[in-house]
Amino acid sequence: MDIAKRNPANPLLRPSDLKPCIPGMEITCLLNPGVFRMNGKTWLLLRVAERPVQQEGVISFPVYNEKGEIEVLRFDKNDPDLNAEDPRVIGYKGRDYLTTLSYLRPVCSSDDVHFTEDPAVKPIFGEGFQESFGIEDCRVATMEDGFYLTFTEVSPVAVGVGMIATKDFRTLRREGMIFPPHNKDCAIFQEKIGDLYYAFHRPSSPELGGNYIWVAESPDRIHWGRHICVATTRPGHWDSARVGAGAAPVRTEEGWLEIYHGANAENRYCLGALLLDLNDPTKVLARSDEPIMEPIADYEKTGFFGNVVFTNGYYMKDADTIQLFYGASDEVICSAEMSVKEILNTLK
Repeated sequence: MDIAKRNPANPLLRPSDLKPCIPGMEITCLLNPGVFRMNGKTWLLLRVAERPVQQEGVISFPVYNEKGEIEVLRFDKNDPDLNAEDPRVIGYKGRDYLTTLSYLRPVCSSDDVHFTEDPAVKPIFGEGFQESFGIEDCRVATMEDGFYLTFTEVSPVAVGVGMIATKDFRTLRREGMIFPPHNKDCAIFQEKIGDLYYAFHRPSSPELGGNYIWVAESPDRIHWGRHICVATTRPGHWDSARVGAGAAPVRTEEGWLEIYHGANAENRYCLGALLLDLNDPTKVLARSDEPIMEPIADYEKTGFFGNVVFTNGYYMKDADTIQLFYGASDEVICSAEMSVKEILNTLK
């Protein structure tokens, strides 16, 4: 039951709409933007994935080396030690590498359709060894004391959650890794519950458990504890292989409404909803049986990695309308509107 009202201008942004930031690279994908409002405009923090222009018979990709400089690694496609079945990740002699290097790139719009870059707001690149494979999939929590960015830090040894705080996106305060490996899909609630902050996150266990949604609490948004699992995968459902939080939840009279993503064994990504207790967000009141958004448009079904709709961000256009921005087929950026009332009705 797809209830999303897609923007007829979709896709809003394609890789060809931007120029690469890294010398000698091409933009392969635009993915899953974080969303915030600032100075009367809508801002997207795009995940931009770049790589060298590919040559026949060779796979090449950028990484940060020990000096913090971008270095290009190259492998022969016929090398028997190379596993290149997944276009996103390759394996070589027991080590995994990303085929692209991602960073966060801000664009803004006055009409939610035509996005441009502001030279005063710079892209955000990875820093240090723990971000040497890049930073990905940012969520932006807009709070009384500024903006809090949570994102995935990727390196040869770990995938964890980093955080940056800022008031104006010109001065950044890097807080380092706030959720240790293996973890991603972190979204901080945009207001306190009592005296505490809350966040969704997704620790992963390859042997016992799986890729599930958890909730944690914190006194300061840096130190997190009292972790409780609130949503697991469901065999035979659209979210049977993995689930993860989208952006911060929407506060409604009936509870915290969270739009989350789920995937099945065929890596088909859809969106669903969770409803959590207002006073205790570890209590799940309802959950989507069927997706509220599925990859049904052509630009959602085919691309760099097809059959994907994936959201990290939205803003409330009015009391009932969620202005959602999402990545489609791991390649282009799109938008859709959703009604809070309609989503809640699907949960009853």
